[in-house]
Amino acid sequence: MGIDATDPGDGDVTLVFSLGAARSLADPAAAFADARRWSRHVGIVANEAEQVAAFARDHGVDNDYELTNWDKWGTLADVRDESAAPRRVFVGTTRADERVATETGYEFLRVDEAAEKAGWELSEPGAREPDADGDDGPLARLRRTVRDALSRLR
Repeated sequence: MGIDATDPGDGDVTLVFSLGAARSLADPAAAFADARRWSRHVGIVANEAEQVAAFARDHGVDNDYELTNWDKWGTLADVRDESAAPRRVFVGTTRADERVATETGYEFLRVDEAAEKAGWELSEPGAREPDADGDDGPLARLRRTVRDALSRLR
C-alpha cells in the first residue's frame, strides 16, 4: 500500500471514496479531476483491489492509492499514516462506511452530501452496480462476483 506522490495536489485534504460512492457518481472522471484541484490525494478504496482497478480503468480515474490484498480498514489506516494532508475525508454510502471512517480517523461524508457540496452529479438510482439499497458488503460483492462469472460464460 502506498500513496502515489508523483504529482500530489496542493490542497489540505486527502479524499478517499468507497467503491460504492465512486460508482454513484454520474461522471467519476470529472468528479475526480475536480477534486484534484483542491485535494492533495484522491482515490478509491475497497476490500477488492481488482474491482477498484477495473473501475478506475473503465472510468478513466487515476487512483492515488496503491491497493494490495489489504482490506478497506487497513488501506484507510495506511493512507492516513502516509498522507501529510491535515484533513482526511472518506466519502461513502453505507453505515459500515461511516463506521470505518470514524474508527480510522476520517471525517465521513455521504456521497450525496459530497456531490451536492462539490456540484457533482450522481448517477440514476439503479444504474449503480451495488445492491439497490447501497450495500457494498460481502453479500453484495458475492452476488456481483457470481453475476460477473455467469455473464462471462454466456
